[in-house]
Amino acid sequence: MSIPSLIEEKLLAAQGYHLVAGIDEVGRGCIAGPVCAGAVILPARLRAAWTKEVRDSKELTPSRRELLAGHIRKAAAAFGIGVVDAATIDAQGIAHATRTAMKKAIAALSPMPQFLLIDYLQLPGVSIPQKGVVDGDSCCFSIACASIIAKVARDQLMVELAEQYPGYGFAGHKGYGTEEHIACLRRLGPSLIHRRTFSPLKEMFPLFI
Repeated sequence: MSIPSLIEEKLLAAQGYHLVAGIDEVGRGCIAGPVCAGAVILPARLRAAWTKEVRDSKELTPSRRELLAGHIRKAAAAFGIGVVDAATIDAQGIAHATRTAMKKAIAALSPMPQFLLIDYLQLPGVSIPQKGVVDGDSCCFSIACASIIAKVARDQLMVELAEQYPGYGFAGHKGYGTEEHIACLRRLGPSLIHRRTFSPLKEMFPLFI
């Protein structure tokens, strides 16, 4: 289990960048529901005990993510969430939709950041200086924090969508392609929030694309 560090943030602070936003997405590999992005600007001096528990959101239990998300939102100078729905993902492709969600998350920040640290990607058309960090959610503290708030926000959204689209188990698997989810698809067919261009949906329901 990797422990995220503040190396990137400290290097940027030494260059005069004091409002640095970490950015990450969740839900890219799902077959239903939106892709969500989180953006967070953290204060330069953050000494709270909870910071030692921050990890990539995938390495945390749901209860631990929710607890840390609360701490992150409270401590942040700013945070934002960007959401792009399944229909847009099908129309534009997941790569474009992911970048759109990230741009929406950045636009929700106030104050605006001086520099962006992004998990792996870069954002063409965004004038703010930026760096794509390989495995950023594992090694970069602010990106890991962004992954946590994005994951908690998306999970909550999927719980709400489970009430609108019962029978698919969205509250449990959150739109990932589990065996249970595929079995529900075979029984019920795709819902309005399924990604019709993703496998196995495009093979199972080619007439729905």
